[in-house]
Amino acid sequence: MKAEYINPFLESAKIVIEQLVQIKPATGQLGVKDIKFVENYIWIQIGLNGQMNGDIVFGLSEQVALKMVSAMMGGYVISEIDEMGRSAISELGNMISGNASTILYNQGVRVDITPPKLIQSAQSAGFNATQALTIPLIMDGIGELDIQVLIAS
Repeated sequence: MKAEYINPFLESAKIVIEQLVQIKPATGQLGVKDIKFVENYIWIQIGLNGQMNGDIVFGLSEQVALKMVSAMMGGYVISEIDEMGRSAISELGNMISGNASTILYNQGVRVDITPPKLIQSAQSAGFNATQALTIPLIMDGIGELDIQVLIAS
């Protein structure tokens, strides 16, 4: 697994979050992490096909998701992740991945992305990978968004 796989997603996530949430996220420590699914956590899974095959997964606690959706909706306070909240969080993952695929294309790597799949329970995750290349984005006043790259080849 190569560290440069995560860089386009990290760069894209910083840009998209800054535009949508008006917060400049700080970058945490890059590492390899065992995949563990915990409750009260949301994952946005996007498949990668082409010269890179695997999944990009964005993970965040429900509390962080609520704060992000509220910020995305202009400060309107969201108290639960309803259909609108799921749609907003999915679109966040879609925007980050779409921008990252453009960055990859400009670097000569052809990759298509699948529509986002929102996973709210550990049982429905269904990942085969046991480890991921991971880096957290720390958003002041909101919390962390964990970017995990699971590359099959």
